[in-house]
Amino acid sequence: MPGAGAAARRRDREFELSRRLRGAALLLAAVLMAAGCSSAPPAAQEPTWQEAAAAPAAESAESDKAGADKAGVDGADPDKSVTVPETLKFSGTTLDGKKFNAATFAGKPTILWFWAPWCATCASEAWTVADLAETYQDRLGILGIAGMGNNKDMHEFVADMEVGAVPHLDDQAGKIWKKFKITQQSLYVVLDRTGKVVTTGYLDDRQLTEQVKSLVAA
Repeated sequence: MPGAGAAARRRDREFELSRRLRGAALLLAAVLMAAGCSSAPPAAQEPTWQEAAAAPAAESAESDKAGADKAGVDGADPDKSVTVPETLKFSGTTLDGKKFNAATFAGKPTILWFWAPWCATCASEAWTVADLAETYQDRLGILGIAGMGNNKDMHEFVADMEVGAVPHLDDQAGKIWKKFKITQQSLYVVLDRTGKVVTTGYLDDRQLTEQVKSLVAA
């Protein structure tokens, strides 16, 4: 389990997220007042990945400093002594535009984390994902698969939520989301070390941590 250092980082992130949400609420109120709105605006609908895919991709923001994309990047070959399961036979492009081969996770439990940069639930999950990556390191594969947003916002999410130690793919087109039949954020696909799907869906922090602990020990 994460130690005191991880707990301190979690408190700092919670404070920062709370501050950002308060700031966003104040900004929204100011905009509505300036516009002289006489009636409540229609409720905003969360975009589907199909709608997001139709929008042109934004230019890549400045690369974040994290070194998360080392494993599997630029077509690195997976361990040939390990059979690659069908669930890991896919590749994508990192937020920095590099090729990533998911087959490099073959032979170890793996978390596929489907998130969107504007998603508050995803932001809260980021803390646990970062802690798990730090705790289990090369014993666990973790791959973020971002959709329903642009590349600049994806970069900002990774930097703000401090999940740069985890590789993330830019899946604006929804190719990988469709492969795993994901239709909304924020969901996990959890694989055991043979590549078998153990869980598809939402998991709270405790559930995810306990499941990872069990899979790594198996």
